Amino acid sequence: MSIAEKLFRLKENGTDVRTEVIAGLTTFLTMAYIIFVNPTILADAGMPKDAVFVATCLAAALGTAIMGLYANYPIGMAPGMGLNAYFAYAVVGGMGVPWPVALGAVFISGCLFVLVSVAGLREMIVNGIPRSLRTAITVGLGLFLALIALKSAGIVTANPATMVAVGDLHQPGAILAIIGFLLIVTLDRLQVRGAILIGIVVVTVLSFFFAGNTFRGIVSAPPSLAPTFGALDVTGALATGILNIVLVFFLVELFDATGTLMGVANRAGLLVAGKMERLNKALLADSVAIVAGSALGTSSTTAYVESAAGVQAGGRTGLTALVVALLFLACLFIAPLAGVVPGYATAPALLFVACLMLRDLADIEWGETTESVPAAITALLIPFTYSIAHGIAFGFITYGALKLLTGRAREAKPIVWIIGAVFLFKYVYLGA
Repeated sequence: MSIAEKLFRLKENGTDVRTEVIAGLTTFLTMAYIIFVNPTILADAGMPKDAVFVATCLAAALGTAIMGLYANYPIGMAPGMGLNAYFAYAVVGGMGVPWPVALGAVFISGCLFVLVSVAGLREMIVNGIPRSLRTAITVGLGLFLALIALKSAGIVTANPATMVAVGDLHQPGAILAIIGFLLIVTLDRLQVRGAILIGIVVVTVLSFFFAGNTFRGIVSAPPSLAPTFGALDVTGALATGILNIVLVFFLVELFDATGTLMGVANRAGLLVAGKMERLNKALLADSVAIVAGSALGTSSTTAYVESAAGVQAGGRTGLTALVVALLFLACLFIAPLAGVVPGYATAPALLFVACLMLRDLADIEWGETTESVPAAITALLIPFTYSIAHGIAFGFITYGALKLLTGRAREAKPIVWIIGAVFLFKYVYLGA
């Protein structure tokens, strides 16, 4: 019996090494855009872009390898979209929290996630939070990403009279971003593997000819990780004012990971009686990756829904994930290429991901206002307050208030009252 067979039980899962390798390559191509997008976003938080690039590759490789070797699932992991935007634009940019303190908050949320996974409390927490609010958080993240993407592309700009206005669409960056977005959507509709990555690369190439970008090479030794490695400030993150930040990181990580893992496992036919046999192992791999990623110098790592592409290509075991992990390690040597990718090249990718996240609106029960109104409040306030934390807080508080006022208090699980009370206490006694 081969080592691969012993580790991943290939025959039992109806697959082979060749299929798993192809599936791993497919998954990697669909999620490789993160090595360009994440450093760009976190650089806006003042973090050294080259060091973040290395941290992104290492966190993705480590998290995915743990998922493959420990949980034996064909699921890739990397710093999460939405969570990185919250980290950079809401926590650091909006609240003025130094990025080392924000990394400390990510570390604490990861530790909480580890405890919840080990203690088996995940199911109780997830099941206790209304589906409408879980859906609304995803939709709100999508709207938040869309606003960031449009701003990065120069399509939307600030205006003192109207708050936002259309930007100068004659600028090369805005034009190239529009072209990139249309290209990504077209390629995705035609089921071309790596549509998002292709879009980023095409816009970057065009930027050399039409936007004054300069080529710096393709291959080099990996940049230094020193500027971000171990730079997290856990002591600063433990301050009272950081409570809502840690809670938001934790909740979004929990929902995102659980939803993605269940969705991809279902697509792969790996659910037994509607459940994942090794869900706790998968969640533990996810939480350990968050802790490790924060120490390396990146925002929260999470399971990627793009893993469904590899599953579609036949991936059924952790060998698929191991291939993805090795490819992320290989990316450490293309730092010059990552460094020339402009913000308007990654903006179309952000906008496309945002559009996909909005489709969850269909899952909200619009006829029941005690469910739909809190969901709408959550989704709307995330972009309008430029804060995922405020959106979630107002959603939970509104949900509890409406259930109480309409005599439906029993419909809300205890976890809703606990989270709502924490946020209410924060607003009343600690301020916004």
